[in-house]
Amino acid sequence: MDIKFVDREKIYSSKRRSSKFKPLLEALDKLEVGGEAIEVDYDDDKSVNSMRTAVYQYNQDRGVKIRSGKDPDKKKIYFYREK
Repeated sequence: MDIKFVDREKIYSSKRRSSKFKPLLEALDKLEVGGEAIEVDYDDDKSVNSMRTAVYQYNQDRGVKIRSGKDPDKKKIYFYREK
């Protein structure tokens, strides 16, 4: 068995959530600082957490800062871009 260490940056793994949240991630590309926000309906808190995780991973990959706000009465979550 041949074992060696490699940099994490060289490893690309396909994430399952990328297909589920592809429309959201494509919409994030269109956000501008101080511009409009994205409004997304959700069913439960688990889906909110999954969306936020996908968006925060997007932030880390692209070096941007997209924040979120939740309206539990209307069951909507909003994503907007900051500097």
